[in-house]
Amino acid sequence: MKTVQLNELNKLELESKLSENLEALQNLRFQQALQQLEDGTMISKTKREIAQIKTVLNEIKLEIRKHKGIEK
Repeated sequence: MKTVQLNELNKLELESKLSENLEALQNLRFQQALQQLEDGTMISKTKREIAQIKTVLNEIKLEIRKHKGIEK
């Protein structure tokens, strides 16, 4: 997901996207352990997206970044 797309999401959408990605990362790691993972780059791509989402959420928390929607 591009950073521009992350800027368009509100805090609740970002948090739900984060939980989805964390769950997907866990599933990818299980697939890797069972040697069923076809694309090994998916783990690093998912980790990068998780880091981007966490960065945006932290910037919203620190009021560095403007956000849309309800705060809580």
